[in-house]
Amino acid sequence: MKGTLIGSCLGILAAALVARGEVPQKLKGRPPATARPSATSFRIVEAGIPEMRAAMAAGRLTSHALVSQYLIRLALHDHRLHAVLAVNPHALDEARQLDRERAAGKVRGPLHGVPVALKDNIHTAHLPTTGGALAFAGYVPPYEATLTKNLRDAGAIIVAKTGLTELANWVAGNPTAMPGNYNAVGGFGFNPYDPRPDPREATFDGRPALPTGGSSSGIGTAASFWAANVGTDTGGSVISPSNANMLVGIRPTIGRISRYGVIPITADHDTAGPMTRTVADAAIMLGVLESPSPDPHDPATTTCMPPPGRDYTKFLRTDGLKGARIGVPRAFYYDRITLTGDLPGRPEGIGPTTGITAGRGGLNAEQARVMAEAIAVLKQQGAIVVDPANVPSLAARDPQNNFAAWDFCSGAEHARGKDENCSVAFKYGMKRDFNLWLKSLGASAPVKTLTELRQWNVSHAKAGAIRFGQSRLDISDEMDVEADRARFDADRRKDLALSRANGIDGALKAHQLDAILTPGGAGAGLAARAGYPIIVVPFGMVPNAPSPAFPAGFDARPAPFGVGFTGTACSEPRLIELAYAFEQATKRRVAPRLDD
Repeated sequence: MKGTLIGSCLGILAAALVARGEVPQKLKGRPPATARPSATSFRIVEAGIPEMRAAMAAGRLTSHALVSQYLIRLALHDHRLHAVLAVNPHALDEARQLDRERAAGKVRGPLHGVPVALKDNIHTAHLPTTGGALAFAGYVPPYEATLTKNLRDAGAIIVAKTGLTELANWVAGNPTAMPGNYNAVGGFGFNPYDPRPDPREATFDGRPALPTGGSSSGIGTAASFWAANVGTDTGGSVISPSNANMLVGIRPTIGRISRYGVIPITADHDTAGPMTRTVADAAIMLGVLESPSPDPHDPATTTCMPPPGRDYTKFLRTDGLKGARIGVPRAFYYDRITLTGDLPGRPEGIGPTTGITAGRGGLNAEQARVMAEAIAVLKQQGAIVVDPANVPSLAARDPQNNFAAWDFCSGAEHARGKDENCSVAFKYGMKRDFNLWLKSLGASAPVKTLTELRQWNVSHAKAGAIRFGQSRLDISDEMDVEADRARFDADRRKDLALSRANGIDGALKAHQLDAILTPGGAGAGLAARAGYPIIVVPFGMVPNAPSPAFPAGFDARPAPFGVGFTGTACSEPRLIELAYAFEQATKRRVAPRLDD
């Protein structure tokens, strides 16, 4: 219902823009349903930020015209995609002001007049920040996120807040896990590469047939509703949706971008990151999102030193792959692994030798073909490919030492007393950091504690507050921040050992690598628990063939499938070089067909 309301409002807005003359001249007098930019006007579909900046600098484009075109496109198509939870009603006024500043010779920064969107768990003081939770519907926080201020200081217009999996997918795990990109405020979001609901009987609840990938919505950026968006990532929610929507996504080193003013899951793993259509746009966004000096509100921002001027565009080198050492971690990412020995807490009936799949335990034939082609590109561009270059903790056969066998506790099956074989880091961190965040809101907070939120959800269940339950909130709230600290510290040490020394750093050091190459969004989990950077780049398409299969007659469209480059802490400059060179050598991104 919320998506329909927004679509209706946007339709009215589009008509009003035409009536008031606030769209390019060629659109006047035409109904919004058929409005399109003329052949001589600036074309927003797939336009890059450098193109927008050049056109505005040359006087061929105004920010007002740019924002108008994006709003009309949003009005025409979002009724199918449900990309937004809120649209900035003052976006055109802000664009006018930025045009006046440009005319007076003042350019705020590299995003002057450029419209971008924020995931709706990032504070904005001029738009609601809900996290998709019904308890926070319409809530405007008392302060902006540091990254929001950085964007506005650079001249960006925050044109919309995007849909997300509710509270960044920390509401409902098993037994009734919340589908990706669903939230109680806006409902389901849809992938623009196949914006149809799943027709299978077991999952016929409105969810998309082609998943959107993760809690951050790349939907609107893929559909050219704005220039770029900012997502957040705790366990892969920048990288996975970027992969699923054929975008470039950067999950930076934790601390590269301030987390102040972002609704948390856990500070040990949370970070924001850019989601864009090109590596160049991602580099520009990363430089803007990073503060010029450490943020006193976020001690992790001392971790990495920004490049001079926070300018990541100087790393956009077409020869960036020449001489680079890229590792291919075959075990688990490309080839299914088999573990030997019993796993503690393994359910009865599961034998001592168990294949680990976790959705990433090896590739199917089509995925393997795409990755073989990507590896060939690396070699053609002069990279030294080390194959195999396994991640030690994913090649280990003992489940006690294997990262794939050590997932984070995430559902009702991981309640207190049943969580010996999973890391409590996420559920512990949620109790600790969510309550601290609520406290920062002061008297305006709709609820004061995680316990109060759970109680509110139960009392508003009939209103749709917890359609899929709240098992993740439940297992978090049962944690005792003081009494369970020793368990958390032990699990945190194991997380870091498996993801860093015996994980990413282990592979990089053993083979003197610049990065490892992972398929699709598969590398997101390891990088997230290490707190290290990863960049995903669009590359190919693979069949969308779930199990159980779609019914006969449902012609599923293919799913985007990119490649990921992962490095050690603070290695974003090198990863941008690699990703840009790969992108320029391939240029495989294609725009979704929204008129089909």
